[in-house]
Amino acid sequence: MPKKALTSAWLIAMLAGTGFAVESSRPLSFVHDVQPILTKAGCNAGVCHAKAITGQRGFRLSVLGFEPEEDYEAIVKQGKGRRVFAPAPEESLLITKAAAIVPHTGGKKLEPNSDDYKTLVRWIAEGMPYTQPNEPTLKEIAVEPSRATMKIKTAQQLKVTARYSDGSSRDVTKLALFEANDRAMAAADEHGVVKVLDIPGNVAVMVRFGGKVSVCSVSIPLGAPVDSLPPAKNFIDQHIFANLKQIGIPPSPICDDSTFLRRVSLDIGGRLPTLEETKAFLADKAPDKRDRAIDALLNSPDYADFFANKWTALLKNQRTEAADITSNFAFHAWMRDNLLANTPYDQIVRQILASTGTIVSNPPVAWYKRVKEPTTQVEDVAQLFLGVRMQCAQCHHHPFERWTQGEYYHMAAFFSQIGRKPTAIAGEDLIFHKRGVAQTEHRKTHAMLKPAGLGEPELEIAPDDDPRLALADWMSKKNNPFFAKALVNRYWKHFFKRGLIEPEDDLRDTNPPTNPELLDALAKHFLDSNYDLKSIVRVIAQSHAYQLSAMPNQYNAIDTQAFSHYYPKRMNAEVMLDSIDMVTASKTDFADLPPGTRAISLPDNSYTRASPFLKVFGRPDNTSVCECERVQSASLAQSLHLMNASDVKAKLTASGGRAEMLAKAEMPEPKRIRELYLAAFSREPTGDEVRIAETHLLKPRNDAVGKPLDSQRAQRNGYEDLLWALINTKEFLFNH
Repeated sequence: MPKKALTSAWLIAMLAGTGFAVESSRPLSFVHDVQPILTKAGCNAGVCHAKAITGQRGFRLSVLGFEPEEDYEAIVKQGKGRRVFAPAPEESLLITKAAAIVPHTGGKKLEPNSDDYKTLVRWIAEGMPYTQPNEPTLKEIAVEPSRATMKIKTAQQLKVTARYSDGSSRDVTKLALFEANDRAMAAADEHGVVKVLDIPGNVAVMVRFGGKVSVCSVSIPLGAPVDSLPPAKNFIDQHIFANLKQIGIPPSPICDDSTFLRRVSLDIGGRLPTLEETKAFLADKAPDKRDRAIDALLNSPDYADFFANKWTALLKNQRTEAADITSNFAFHAWMRDNLLANTPYDQIVRQILASTGTIVSNPPVAWYKRVKEPTTQVEDVAQLFLGVRMQCAQCHHHPFERWTQGEYYHMAAFFSQIGRKPTAIAGEDLIFHKRGVAQTEHRKTHAMLKPAGLGEPELEIAPDDDPRLALADWMSKKNNPFFAKALVNRYWKHFFKRGLIEPEDDLRDTNPPTNPELLDALAKHFLDSNYDLKSIVRVIAQSHAYQLSAMPNQYNAIDTQAFSHYYPKRMNAEVMLDSIDMVTASKTDFADLPPGTRAISLPDNSYTRASPFLKVFGRPDNTSVCECERVQSASLAQSLHLMNASDVKAKLTASGGRAEMLAKAEMPEPKRIRELYLAAFSREPTGDEVRIAETHLLKPRNDAVGKPLDSQRAQRNGYEDLLWALINTKEFLFNH
């Protein structure tokens, strides 16, 4: 068929609004007409015929149809020719199975006499062509509207247009796939009708057709009056408050000093403020005292300890055998020292990626001890430092993103020249760069691919040059679209409980940020500061958006993503254990570490197995680069542990602990209660709290055989009870 005639036929179909209408005189093809039907019906989904390795009952398709040639081969040429039968198209298994005319495990996917049914029948009758002569290729899809503002509990019809290489286009709405990235906020049906629910904010609807994706960004305003806003402290506030005003969600007021000090101490230093710090801060009347408190925490060893704990877990500093202890301690100490010295982030990453030598002489080499395979190296680097999940692309085109298998192996080529030599220390290798051409074999095509950054052309790297240095160069370029954004989004989640993009390590076009302007501004600030990690922490903590109260107002309690109030988050396992130690004035001892070592300073995962507390509260085992390995959800086991576990009881009753000190203190009862509340909550107790505590402390107490206790022992028991009650409250267990 001449190209001109083909194009005219496509245009007629587009103008008719039928897209794939069977009445069109345009000859059909597998690529443009059949494959979209299979995708829409879910035939090539991972739970159906695209199941890994085997497919379903001997019939295997590529995931979401990203390999049309293979799918065509499977349908037309495999299965002994039974799947399609040109002399009697309606008797083909492709038709009878999908329409459930014969038994089909997947159920009915095709209604007899529907447009899709007729298209498949006609394609088989026409001889099952793969493509037509001069058939244009799909270049992109566009969704209309691309941005929409929708009132709560309303609906919007989307339209999807496919655009082709010859300039033609057609409506493919009824063959596109639609999926909202937050199903609690919106739902999209198979016809492209988006229905928003009752949660205000921003939601994205991903649209997929023919291996291409597009996104409709939907704003759902609450529409409440936003009469007054806190003053903007920095650019973060400008973007947060502008978004709140646009969607009509009034923010909560700025939190009080007690709440701020406790919040920022937990978020930056991984600890409660000391009693002395709390008293001094509450007494300070200087207008800049919050900024000074932030700087003091950033310049303290606590900051380095806390964030080293975070990073070494993500970098898999894991002890699986006793011989790992040297490398684990060295790597943890190296990370802590770099954070304390505020080494620029890009330099920290470069030192890890391009490390050579032994762990003793160069501690970041420890990462290669745990992460040995090039495939694991590329996947971990992409997810941790670029916020891109590449795992799917090892075997097939990424289902939600533009990354192909080729781009996966281009990235893997950066790690193709890593050499290893055994050393005199068991389990320790010397890491070095092997001279040679950096390249990796494509798993499917067997082509040898050279290194290339994501979406970038191949690099020509001299045999003597370490390709990992080229990777670090590309990552740290100012125009890299991933590196800075991945870090600031990760840190934003650390402080705000949820990322601007959620999950925090899944940056892609089909998962846009809830506040794109803010994410861009944070990334720009990070770049302008030359990758200064303390600077990004400082600007976040100084913002009034971070300092908003956790108490919602009558309008914003429903908000889960616009940051109209602070979202309370549970302390992680290490911080909680340290906090209990601090408020009870007790210690937890750990093997091979000096007495008094805090849980956030533990160098590796081995201490989790030795500590029932850390285990039950979800300290990660350092096996994954995903922060989701850390368990943050509550459980019955956790509640029972806090109430009854022997290690917690021992802290409450510790000799020289808080309960004993308060019982012996020469001060009035209300003042002792005040000291306890300041230690646990960084705030004064209310009048009711003092009255209830005094009543409990003055109760007569007996020993195990019913004999009355002396006054001091009875009072000590009373303070043990009061401590137990306080550490079991949500106010204590949560950062708020």
